[in-house]
Amino acid sequence: MERPLAVVLLSGGMDSCVTVAVAAADHRLALLHSSYGQLTEARERQAFQAIADHFQACFRLAIEQHYLSRIGGSALTDPSIQVPQADLGAAHAGLIPATYVPFRNAHFLSVAVSWAEVLGAGRVFIGAVEQDSSGYPDCRPEYYRAFNEVARLGTRPQTSIEICAPLIGISKADIIRRGVELGAPLHLTWSCYRSSDAACGTCDSCALRLRAFAQAGVPDPIPYRANLR
Repeated sequence: MERPLAVVLLSGGMDSCVTVAVAAADHRLALLHSSYGQLTEARERQAFQAIADHFQACFRLAIEQHYLSRIGGSALTDPSIQVPQADLGAAHAGLIPATYVPFRNAHFLSVAVSWAEVLGAGRVFIGAVEQDSSGYPDCRPEYYRAFNEVARLGTRPQTSIEICAPLIGISKADIIRRGVELGAPLHLTWSCYRSSDAACGTCDSCALRLRAFAQAGVPDPIPYRANLR
């Protein structure tokens, strides 16, 4: 019997890459990427294409949601807001960093559910992580429980789509260990918020990544501007 189809949101980063590997164990893949005016959108698109090639995805769709940059309010999309230096203690203090894109994941999930309904896919996977992260409010388990209900109410009665966030409750280090175990192509991923040639090593995303690889005891395979690993 043919394996079921799943739509997987793939930014090109570490968490989404491992999520693809998790989904690929039991599903055919329809990989979805959004460019929304983020500073490193071209580099992230490159990572998406390389990871999609690696997994030989049945379907791939790269879309533009540049209206998010017109809305602004985030250091990732508004050039007047500086990407801050990493502060990994801020999330534990309940502070939302300037790199938060307001309600971004709702926009991504809406497209993913629409595409899943068209394709007949039964699941939408997203690489959201609550533990050991920047503390974004749209990365909490209750958010995805609520969005599952929205998807149920907002699609055709015969449609059944489950939104899955398989990494949401584990640490970044454990995500790397899971990725290595599954053979995820972590060398193809890109996490830096600032740079597209060599990662800056000092933004929140880089700092979380570097710490996770160190804790997992695995070398980080991407280049950095300085010898920070």
